[in-house]
Amino acid sequence: MLTPSDLQAIALTLQVATLTTLVLLVAGVPLAWWLARSPSVWSRPVAALVSMPLVLPPSVLGFYLLVLMGPNGPVGQFTQALGLGVLSFSFTGLVIASVFYSLPFMVQPVLNAMQALGTRPLEAAASLRASPVDTFFHVVLPMCRPGLVTGVIMSFAHTVGEFGVVLMVGGNIPGVTRVVSVQIYDHVEALEYGDAHRLAAVMLGFSFVVLLALQFYNQRRRAGAA
Repeated sequence: MLTPSDLQAIALTLQVATLTTLVLLVAGVPLAWWLARSPSVWSRPVAALVSMPLVLPPSVLGFYLLVLMGPNGPVGQFTQALGLGVLSFSFTGLVIASVFYSLPFMVQPVLNAMQALGTRPLEAAASLRASPVDTFFHVVLPMCRPGLVTGVIMSFAHTVGEFGVVLMVGGNIPGVTRVVSVQIYDHVEALEYGDAHRLAAVMLGFSFVVLLALQFYNQRRRAGAA
């Protein structure tokens, strides 16, 4: 059986993953559209920055986020001036770090779908005098739904499995920042291998179900398009 602290860590992890995915959906989709359509010379450097968490060690990203949000960092000084305190070792800081770390898992699938869209649907919408906002919400997003679904699933699953970034930025505070990956680490450190095995098995099953569901979704989409 899972311990009460395990259940608390699972609940906290689901909260972080849900909020992170919602933030990424709101911020990542417009960013992907800008990267897909912008002729700006800045689009390539921005795309590289978005993709950096894919190759950057989590501890490196976590360290710099910790410095930025700490009491002596620019973000930390700004939040303290607003009376909000520091964001490091807090639930809010954990969500912010998760957003940065999972950003490419939302942006890349949506960006690929938008790039595959081409210009013909946009030209057809323009010929019908649709505004850019109407075109985005009624043409682009519906046609990019597979990329959106993939981005949401992968962002949620990736956030659930985070370790290095969340440990660096959030620490290990029960009920506040101790997520499932950190809880497993604590069990191993305490030589509680039975508890670690049970919790790890839950994560293993969750990951398998998520990836299996994504496979079935892509298969049905391809069959429907055939």
